[in-house]
Amino acid sequence: MEKELIYEKLSSLLEERNYTEVKNLLVDMNEYDIASFIEDLPSDELVKVFRLLKKDQAIDVFVNLDDEVQQNLIASLSKKETKEIIENMFTDDAADLFDEMPAMLVTSLLSNVDKDTRNDINKLLNYPENSAGSLMAIEYIHLKKGLTIKESIARIRKQAEDFVSYDSCFVTDDKRILLGRVSIKDLLINDPDTLIDEVMEECEHKINTLMDQEEVVKIFQDYDYSTLPVVDSEDRLVGIITIDDVVDIMEEEATEDIEKMAAIVPTEKAYDKTSVWETFKARIPWLLLLMISATFTGKIIQSFESQLATCAILTAFIPMLMDTGGNAGGQASVSIIRALSLNDIEFKDIFKVVFKESGVAILCAVVLGICNFIKILLIDKVSVMVALCVCITLVLTVLIAKIIGCTLPMLAKKIGFDPAVMASPFITTLVDACSLLIYFKVATLILGI
Repeated sequence: MEKELIYEKLSSLLEERNYTEVKNLLVDMNEYDIASFIEDLPSDELVKVFRLLKKDQAIDVFVNLDDEVQQNLIASLSKKETKEIIENMFTDDAADLFDEMPAMLVTSLLSNVDKDTRNDINKLLNYPENSAGSLMAIEYIHLKKGLTIKESIARIRKQAEDFVSYDSCFVTDDKRILLGRVSIKDLLINDPDTLIDEVMEECEHKINTLMDQEEVVKIFQDYDYSTLPVVDSEDRLVGIITIDDVVDIMEEEATEDIEKMAAIVPTEKAYDKTSVWETFKARIPWLLLLMISATFTGKIIQSFESQLATCAILTAFIPMLMDTGGNAGGQASVSIIRALSLNDIEFKDIFKVVFKESGVAILCAVVLGICNFIKILLIDKVSVMVALCVCITLVLTVLIAKIIGCTLPMLAKKIGFDPAVMASPFITTLVDACSLLIYFKVATLILGI
């Protein structure tokens, strides 16, 4: 049955208060689909439907709910129900939940769970935000050096439900120092009496608890890992990070960069979960800053008011010059920001980047200049000297815009700012001012105004 049809059926059953049939339908549904459905229900109805779920299914559904919905649901459930949810969640998911909650509520909820769960969650909460330690899960397959494959498989079977991933088993010594990894495949194809020491491989990459999440993502991307071990400063195994966590980070980082490039203060909420007031607060700071910075553009035009009065036709070409310059700078900045985020280039490559972008700028500028010159003469029907003035300005503007667009993000990263901040809106404002200054200077030299 199509997902939309199931949702319609569930909605109809809920209106009829036929909770028995609702429960029967939910049993065979995917946890993500259930979460997507109940997120939009009124809070009282959401709690009723959530209570219809089996225990294991309820945990998986809860993890897939939006952060705000999770918090509202926790507040609506009994202490016994919240205790069961928190104690049965993987520790990294529980830490993510608490990380978004008010401190007093976190204290109250943690006091309700068993000591071991509380200690595990507190450990993750104490790591710096966006560090590997705050992302890792501590439910991993841990095997000690000296075990046979038969003993290792028995250990895995005994604790199978406690593991967040079965991709790799990590081998340590008695002091939990990481020695290597063993794949499930190796355990299955080798002789049961073989020691795992003989089949394990050295961990080529391991993550320190304090490593930034962007570096973690980079390692996963470069080497196609699905699981990596996390170690402390003494090389002791303390957790793992899995590919599903990395995908979430990539989505967060991409969203944040897009918002910054559009001059919006980043927010962690989804668009449809963000109120008008919150959206306003995210957008107004940059709009105010860019509006104030744009006054410099007005001042430049005002300072050349007499020249414009002498040759009023020049005014008609100002929007085209400013837009073209902004677009050219935006193209360069987006390319450089992406290259920086992928570590394709570094600050030491700035001269190479400027040389390349200058070459691109000259080619683009010449084509734009020639096309614009012909257009001005044939369509706008102005003098050759005015057309020449506009086109020379256009060529210089594109060149300057490309250079500004490629250097500002690199300079921003060098001094510790996010390169995405130096994207289109900011660069466009700067390029607008430069294009006007060039325009009026060229007009003064060619037209003598």
